[in-house]
Amino acid sequence: MPPDDARLEPRQAEDPAERRRSGRRRWVAAVFVLVWGAMMIVPPLYLVANRKAWLASLEAPVAQEDWEDFRRAMRAESGAEGPVGPVQRKVPKSVEPPLRVWLRDYLPLAIIAWGVLGGTLGGFLGLMIVGASGSRGGATRRQSDGG
Repeated sequence: MPPDDARLEPRQAEDPAERRRSGRRRWVAAVFVLVWGAMMIVPPLYLVANRKAWLASLEAPVAQEDWEDFRRAMRAESGAEGPVGPVQRKVPKSVEPPLRVWLRDYLPLAIIAWGVLGGTLGGFLGLMIVGASGSRGGATRRQSDGG
């Protein structure tokens, strides 16, 4: 037996305030996606684009001398070469500056970590922002509708 159309409630016209809130939610979501997308893409591209220049500057003898001076100072403060300084320091084991090692060996890992962590945190932040920008006074409206 076909359903009786007379028992179905006529669809009520959509509330103009609800339409405005829905439009605001879409606008907030679009802005967030654009900003989040830029934040996910621009830093890795900047790293990749400038990597060779940074590595060249870190391979200069001056950069290596600065790193060796730093290691000597840490060795002196650790007590390995004389009296201990005001704070006992740990001597870095690497013979190269850490930034040079990071740019040379770990850049792909850093980009993956940026994507995973930034993507996850940004995604949940986006859900919260878009959700908060949606319906205002939802509990009051549900009570007045009888639900």
